[in-house]
Amino acid sequence: MKSLILVSHGDFSTELKKSAEMILGSQENIFTVSLLPHEGEKEFTEKFDAVADSLDGDYIVFSDLLGGTPCNTISKKIMNGANFDLYTGMNLPMIISFVNATLIGNPLSILEETKESIIKVNDLLDATNFDEEDE
Repeated sequence: MKSLILVSHGDFSTELKKSAEMILGSQENIFTVSLLPHEGEKEFTEKFDAVADSLDGDYIVFSDLLGGTPCNTISKKIMNGANFDLYTGMNLPMIISFVNATLIGNPLSILEETKESIIKVNDLLDATNFDEEDE
């Protein structure tokens, strides 16, 4: 089974995993690596490597912020020949998409599904109110 590693500034990745588990139940194939305020790239890399090295098989990485230390550090691994997918802009719909695809055995469509989850609710409500007024 493919694994997912969430990387972030602070405990965002840990708390995001907890939120996903609140919705989806326990996720044994999702791991987190947090860059804490007192740490630098070296410490973060060591923690990431410990998680990645413990996994059997493929994994994907979701990062919180393009251009931030977690994403930049992981990007260097890809530039040095590591073979895994790295996505940035990590959010809860991305994790749900990953879990659903993994459970069903479908190909991952993280970008498409996540883009579709971004909706300005005001517009949705305006459209609903307009429809109700017509009836």
